[in-house]
Amino acid sequence: MSHKFSRREFVGVGAAAGVLSGVRPLGAEAPAVRSSERGRPLVIASANGNRYRNGGPRNCVEEAFERMARGEDVLDALVEGVQIVELDPEDSSVGYGGLPNAEGVVQLDACCMHGPKKRAGGVAALEGVRTPSVVARAVADLTDHHLLVGPGAQQFARNIGIEIEADLNTDRSRSLWLDWKRRTDPLHYLDPEERETALRRVADEMIAEGLVDSGHYYGTINCNGVNAAGEVCGITTTSGLAWKIPGRVGDSPILGAGLYVDGAVGAAGSTGRGEANLFALASFLIVDEMRRGAAPLDAGMTALRRISANTIEKRLLTEDGRPNFNLKFYVLDRTGEHAGVSMWFDERQQYAICSEGGAETLACESLLGERPISS
Repeated sequence: MSHKFSRREFVGVGAAAGVLSGVRPLGAEAPAVRSSERGRPLVIASANGNRYRNGGPRNCVEEAFERMARGEDVLDALVEGVQIVELDPEDSSVGYGGLPNAEGVVQLDACCMHGPKKRAGGVAALEGVRTPSVVARAVADLTDHHLLVGPGAQQFARNIGIEIEADLNTDRSRSLWLDWKRRTDPLHYLDPEERETALRRVADEMIAEGLVDSGHYYGTINCNGVNAAGEVCGITTTSGLAWKIPGRVGDSPILGAGLYVDGAVGAAGSTGRGEANLFALASFLIVDEMRRGAAPLDAGMTALRRISANTIEKRLLTEDGRPNFNLKFYVLDRTGEHAGVSMWFDERQQYAICSEGGAETLACESLLGERPISS
């Protein structure tokens, strides 16, 4: 049951004024007009932010919101929230137990941005650390850099006192990798075009058989928040594409792609096909659209249209020439107005929020409608 927050919990961080706009419950119409009133404090995340608790009393968005309500720094609150998902082995798209790369090694990516402090930090291809969000925040706070990768990121984590583990696989993630490996080994020396198709077919088969959650194939959690003072921060963390080429880095740790925050405007982050997002730097595009006055929903749709227009390779298109992948954005402005948008619609395309009224899972607005069965 979602925890409801009393106004007493907001003492010390300022009273929240105005009306929360942009909430679209399942089946409701999306907001058409952007509110100019100041909204309430809010946390927005991918749907897994309202699902996993790792055995504790709260999920990601609830934990982050409660900490914001107590007056904690917004980014610190978000990091505490996403750690619940990173540490939960039931979510195979993030942190500990995330689906590994093609060699069976879990490599993690994360980035964070602090709107008021105008700081950012990220890590990529990080091995042996269950909570890359913590390391990303440390990069922002303790270095003059924005991104550390591979062994260097791991050494930095070790230097600041974080335990390095030999293997982040769980029995489940290792078993799924072994299943994938058995199915794909005979395919590794095919023609490149045929190999891509064959490998994706194996993934689709494992999803259809219920072995892999379709949302965990690309994975990721994005979580953004704004407090009563209008301070905006965000974080994205992931185990990346399932069974990726070792060293592959997607959009999640890249500023402007997997996450972008402007303290004067708002935040946007993503889950889904990272390569498509990287080509458009779509999170930056969304925030820039909001800077020019667009509502979160309209800004998110602009980014999806650009990504759709950029998708021209046949292997990435449906039979009628539209993108054959999904991509979602979670958008928040500093008034608390928000939106979740997806390339395609189905009942799984959702996002999570937490406000004073508690946590909710809402339907994303889709650009292309329901995906054809033949695609």
